[in-house]
Amino acid sequence: MSERFPAPVDLDLRLVQCFTVVAEHQHFGRAAEALHTTQPSLSRQIRRLEQQVGVRLLDRTTRGTRLSEAGKVFLPQAQGLLRAAIEAMARTRAAARPSSITIGYSKGLVITAAVRALRDRNPDAEVHTRLLAWNDSRGALLEHRVDAVVTRLPFPTDRLRVTVLYDEPRVLVVPRDHRLAGKESVTLDDIADEPIPHVRQSDPLLNAYWRLDPRPDGRPAPDGPLVEALEDKHELIAAGQAVAIGPPLDHATGLHPSLTTVPLHGVEPSQVVLATRTGDRSRLVTAFRKHAEALLTGTP
Repeated sequence: MSERFPAPVDLDLRLVQCFTVVAEHQHFGRAAEALHTTQPSLSRQIRRLEQQVGVRLLDRTTRGTRLSEAGKVFLPQAQGLLRAAIEAMARTRAAARPSSITIGYSKGLVITAAVRALRDRNPDAEVHTRLLAWNDSRGALLEHRVDAVVTRLPFPTDRLRVTVLYDEPRVLVVPRDHRLAGKESVTLDDIADEPIPHVRQSDPLLNAYWRLDPRPDGRPAPDGPLVEALEDKHELIAAGQAVAIGPPLDHATGLHPSLTTVPLHGVEPSQVVLATRTGDRSRLVTAFRKHAEALLTGTP
């Protein structure tokens, strides 16, 4: 009987989430800001979790916070618990709304034609769209916040089905008064010594790709300042402290008004893709994939 009905586990998933955020930031103050709570309240929540688990999970140091040996073991399990809870809720809600789909997209990418075709051919369906942060495509899919995403590679694609829609050139982003602004095109040699900023918490694969680090000759990309978010990077470039490599945004799709772009030659283009969860057999996801492949070509 005990094998079929194990003893209940007293584990509060809200506390588990707090732990994973502290582990990510390695700092109680920054984690408290991310969770929109106070540092003393967050400390109490972590102590409650440690009491529930029965071991110390985090060690505070003069430089911040680090995982204890037990915390290192618990972290991947905690992340798995949260993913399983999110998926259980999402699958349950989806079963109650079989005629609903949410389509995510990244800034600067237009999905109107495919969304309109999906709505026209499925008039009874609930079709929603959601603009996602530049680094949130994979997370939004796996957490079931969206059912399909039109976005840019690269990002980890395990557990996802990814279809390339079209190529998109990469460009150099500079302030309007920069020495390279207004040129017909530039190469990597033109920016060999220009600092390229890092975005904190960015996926290493994504960070290396958009910094072109290392360069084709093996040299590392020049180091620039560390910034918290994409908007901070644009402000930094506008102030003349760095340049950046990015997708061809314009002022209508999110480019800072003090910045301009220059075509970057000799660099492989990025790829715009449609990503969905592996094994998702929703008829609306299947239909949107067909419309995206036919209609989203990167041309007006």
